[in-house]
Amino acid sequence: MTDDASAVPGGKLEYAVLVALWELGPLSGRDIHDRVGVPLGLVYTTTAKVLDRLHIKGLVGRERRGRVFVYEARAPRASVERARAVKTLSGLFGETARPALTALVDAVEAIDPRLLDDLARAIEARRRTRTERDARGPREGEGDES
Repeated sequence: MTDDASAVPGGKLEYAVLVALWELGPLSGRDIHDRVGVPLGLVYTTTAKVLDRLHIKGLVGRERRGRVFVYEARAPRASVERARAVKTLSGLFGETARPALTALVDAVEAIDPRLLDDLARAIEARRRTRTERDARGPREGEGDES
């Protein structure tokens, strides 16, 4: 999977297909359509186009088995979720992050006040990791370019 924007699912339908593959494992195009496309009232060709786009992006792999392709998620769920969050938050924050950050905290609290505690723990864990990394100094090949 690449780190560019093409490696992020392009919308809700691409994301729904990926979720189905993460949760159920390898599926044929028809099985994916039955689980994702049919409930949304889509025709099979729409699901097939989505699978082709995900394959081009490197988010899913496909293998021919007899007369059908079987698809499998190639991108780790955590990587895709992180990329989606960065893309969404970058658009939300824009040039002035502070007001958007305040709004985000307010929204998290409105959804579930306990999530603020989870967020605080995640921030503290990240700070500890960064502090430990900074204390070790640059690794070989990083930093000073003498």
